Formats: sequence, C-alpha cells, structure tokens
Amino acid sequence: MKKNLSYMESVHRDGRLWGIVVGLALLCFPLALSLIFGAAPNTDILLKGVIATAPMYWAVGIVEIFTYVPMLGAGGTYLSFVTGNISNLKLPCAIDAMERANVKASSEEGEVISTISIAVSSIVTTLIIIIGVICIVPLTPILESPVLKPAFDMILPALFGGLAVVFISKNVKLSIAPIALMLALFIFVPALNAGTVGIMVPVGVLFTVGVARILYKKGII
Repeated sequence: MKKNLSYMESVHRDGRLWGIVVGLALLCFPLALSLIFGAAPNTDILLKGVIATAPMYWAVGIVEIFTYVPMLGAGGTYLSFVTGNISNLKLPCAIDAMERANVKASSEEGEVISTISIAVSSIVTTLIIIIGVICIVPLTPILESPVLKPAFDMILPALFGGLAVVFISKNVKLSIAPIALMLALFIFVPALNAGTVGIMVPVGVLFTVGVARILYKKGII
C-alpha cells in the first residue's frame, strides 16, 4: 500500500526532485550550445576556473542553507533556490507576508504562507519580465533617461530600507551591531559592492545570530 506522505515530507521530496531537475537543466544549456556550435571549452582553462571559483560558491551555498531555512521555511527555501533572486526579492516578499499574517516560518502556517508568497512573486516576476521583453525597444529611451536613473539606482535601498524600519523598530538593541558591521565593511572595503549583496546577507545573518546569543546570555535582550 502506498504511504501517504505528510505535508513536510512531500515538501522535501518535491524540493529535492525539482532541485535536481533545475540543476540538470542548467547544465544542459551550455552542453547543448557546445554540441550545436562545436565549441567545447578548453578543459585546462575550465578546470582552473572551477578550482578558483567553486570553493567560494560551495561555502556560500552551505551558509545560505543555514541562513534562509529559518527565515523562509523548508518549502520557501526550496522554491527560492529554484527560482533565484532570494536576497533582493523572495526574502523580502516572504518576510513581509509572514509579518502581515503574524506567523513564523517555523510554524505550519508560516511554511504555507512563505511558499505561497514566493510562488506568487515568481509568477509576477516572470510576467513582468515577459512584458519587459516585449516593451524593451519602445521603452529603452525612457528607461535610459538621465532623469530616471537616480530612481532606478535607489530601488533596492528603498526596498530593504522599508523592511529595515519594521525589524529595527522591534529590537533596536539587537540591530546596532549588524548595522555597524555592514556600514564598516561597505565603507572601508572598496571591493564590496551591489554584486556582493548575496554573499553579505548570510554573513550578516550569522553575525546577528551570534550577537543575539551574546546579548541574550548577558540579559540585555
């Protein structure tokens, strides 16, 4: 007799399955191009590139699992890893949805709401991209206008700023240390820029968890 899986068991089963499918699909694209155009990469150069970059991505991937699962839940994390844009889209969307519903990601309600919000954001993003591809040519002069450029540069800061106000106001004492760390890093380490946000988010989360534990032990929070 076929065993009826619980919700969480089905989440893990489907999450692993689609993670493998997406991984294979990503590998199939460059392989297909290589076969179609007969342009196989140089093995030595490819290995050197993999050796130079893979350890960083392995480390980030491991850290992100421990970082995002407590915030997004299992279902939300699987779906986010498959659809991408976690730190600048899926994470803010899921956190805001759970905040409005007054649930935590560790609860069954939080699991469901996080997964639904990430799924909806993925669908909306896909539709917007489709519209953007269709309209990109007529809208290019407007989008490249010097008048609008400052606004586009401030989209991410505005998004995270709005979320920051909500969470900082909940526990001002806990927010001081991570804010100080991130400001110091981005001010005094020129190599850090908008492209490193995906890496710095897990770093900031781990640092905040460590600080929170210390403050909790000292009875400050």
